[in-house]
Amino acid sequence: MQTFGTRTKSQLERGSPSPLKYSASVHSATWFFLFAIALISSILLSWLLGNTHVTELFTQLHLIQEEPPSWLAIPQVENKYYLLAPTLVLFLLVQTIIIISPQPQKQSRNIVVTILLVLLVRYLLWRSLSTLNLANAVDGTFSILLLLMELLAVSGGILQLLLMFTTKDRHEEAEQYSQKVIQGIYTPTVDILIPTYNEPDFILKRTITGCQALDYPHKKIYLLDDTRRPHIKQLAQELGCYYLTRPDNSHAKAGNLNHALKQTHGELVAFFDADFVPTRNFLQRTVGFFHNSKIGLVQTPQSFYNSDPIARNLGLEQVLTSEEEVFYRQIQPIKDGAGSVLCSGTSFIARRKALEKVGYFVTESVSEDYFTGIRLAAKGYELVYLNEKLSAGLAAEDISAHLTQRLRWARGTLQAFFIKSNPLTIPGLNLWQRLGHLEGLLHWFSSIPRIFFLLLPLLYVFFGIEAVKFNLKEAAYFFLPYYLTQLTVFTWLNLRSRSAILSDLYSLVQCFPLAITVIKVMLNPFAKGFQVTPKGITRNQYSYNWQLAFPLLILLLGTMISFAVSLFRTLETPSLNLGLWWSGYNLITISVALLTLLDIPQLGIYQWFPLKTKVQIISDDQTYSGVTLQLSEVGAEIYLPHHATLAKEVSLEMVAAGLTLTGKVTYSQIQNQSTRFQVKFTNLSLQEQRKIIETIYCCPGRWQKRCSPGELQSIWIILKILLRPLRLTKGYLLPWSTYCLGGNRK
Repeated sequence: MQTFGTRTKSQLERGSPSPLKYSASVHSATWFFLFAIALISSILLSWLLGNTHVTELFTQLHLIQEEPPSWLAIPQVENKYYLLAPTLVLFLLVQTIIIISPQPQKQSRNIVVTILLVLLVRYLLWRSLSTLNLANAVDGTFSILLLLMELLAVSGGILQLLLMFTTKDRHEEAEQYSQKVIQGIYTPTVDILIPTYNEPDFILKRTITGCQALDYPHKKIYLLDDTRRPHIKQLAQELGCYYLTRPDNSHAKAGNLNHALKQTHGELVAFFDADFVPTRNFLQRTVGFFHNSKIGLVQTPQSFYNSDPIARNLGLEQVLTSEEEVFYRQIQPIKDGAGSVLCSGTSFIARRKALEKVGYFVTESVSEDYFTGIRLAAKGYELVYLNEKLSAGLAAEDISAHLTQRLRWARGTLQAFFIKSNPLTIPGLNLWQRLGHLEGLLHWFSSIPRIFFLLLPLLYVFFGIEAVKFNLKEAAYFFLPYYLTQLTVFTWLNLRSRSAILSDLYSLVQCFPLAITVIKVMLNPFAKGFQVTPKGITRNQYSYNWQLAFPLLILLLGTMISFAVSLFRTLETPSLNLGLWWSGYNLITISVALLTLLDIPQLGIYQWFPLKTKVQIISDDQTYSGVTLQLSEVGAEIYLPHHATLAKEVSLEMVAAGLTLTGKVTYSQIQNQSTRFQVKFTNLSLQEQRKIIETIYCCPGRWQKRCSPGELQSIWIILKILLRPLRLTKGYLLPWSTYCLGGNRK
């Protein structure tokens, strides 16, 4: 009954939500976007064409740059190395704070955030009043553009820093509320909705099974099939859950959910995407919050039981955390403190009356979850973020699907400017809530300055354009304190979910298509419909994404030439060469980004997990005691601490699960008087399949947080990737972590 494979475009792209009459909103937002670009362009173009008034204006500004305020002057010291004192003092200060408080606490975080804000303001004042090169129109144009791009790039970061003062942790609150549920004091009825659109049977089976395993008495599970497949209806009947469908696919996922909400009646409604499996205690940890009548929705993190394609293609599955970790570890808690929690479409639970009050899910945008949360907040309901991993889903399985998902998120979020649920204008939100949502909107615009930063070194080397003017002493005194401090605390502030260097790598991979999408949305926000992320894909060969690689390859060639030219010039005349360092950094990151676009083979549809549990093996009337090393829904890898001669077919008893299975031995190795072998399960009953799924996915605490490498380790990893030999074994590329990090091949 399993179906998997490649999806066609018609299968993946669903009908676009039909927005209401929004012509006025479209015109105002689009015209504002175009007006801002036209205004800046006209001023700079007038300067380039020699307009007298504009030229005089920039001449006056140039004089200000030549004579900056006295408080921006570098201290006159005998030893130039004293200019490094602010950097060293700040570095030691933040290192001391990190040592004393390994996990950010309110006081330690506030001190670090205050330091960063002061340094950032100091840096921006220096950049604005002292480093612009306005001596001529060409250099001045790019100098102003660079400053504007920097401001756009850091604007979201400034808001993040401000919002960090309000960070909220709900763990103790969840402990108190959960006791009311466990003790039976508060147990409202819960409907669990699982929307599906063409996902394979085996994915749906594990999600339904996980929902049925939830430790909660008053629940009903509904499978919402928007493709009306007879075999999925049969699957729902076999598993014992309700099956709902509708005659059309209007409004995509939002329409599917709204149709189901009108057919169901539970006091609370939990939502899981088709590939997300909850742990047994999901409802125990979330339902209790609704004892507070002000709370309308509780969101939990999205965790993933497989690696994202970038980590997988680089062979760093056990090293890199998923891209979403920064959002769920750092961004959502600060948004919770500001009252601007984002509803993320899955792994959340809402009050039915609250959803009814806002007219169910928003159908004006492809991000129905995000804007429904905004409407709930505008109506006075509190949205809660519980930072506990209570479910896990399937991350995009190739680089194309990964990008498709991000582009949909960007498109849906930016549609805020064109609909009534715009968080910047909708009545009912306070200033902090609007700032929290503004940070999310600005985030998607950061792809544009990222491209500009890639191109600027080429302009400097090939055309002699100097967009910034400073010397080494100024860099040491104004730039280095901010940059080094920010780099030092970046991983600490985001709870070790991602280093700054690796974050930049991820942004580089997708910056070109994201920037194009941002511009397209601002000009034509509803041009595309809802595109489903394909899941359950198999691939028996390597596949390189040339479409994504094309702009990066051109940049790589240009950057290689610019680096060589800059190096030659520096050797001829030793001096501070910004183009050399900038081109060198870009050369490394572009090279690694290109490596991420090679999707490696994925031969199986089932994930293998490093789970250890005691087992008894029976083979030819001999019983052996061992432990599982890895477990999947179709087999197990087992270690026996002694020599064992195994038959082709064995029985194994998983002691903790109380489960006895039969299987075929597919691989066996004897080493140092121990035996390591793999078993493929045979003739699994439905009940046995349930037990295995519950063992793998549903145990409370199953999905633990992992720490990402720090900055120095990230640099070492990137260099190892670039310098490693390309080794082939049996026609397949070994995981690169084998060479980078000394890992073992599974």
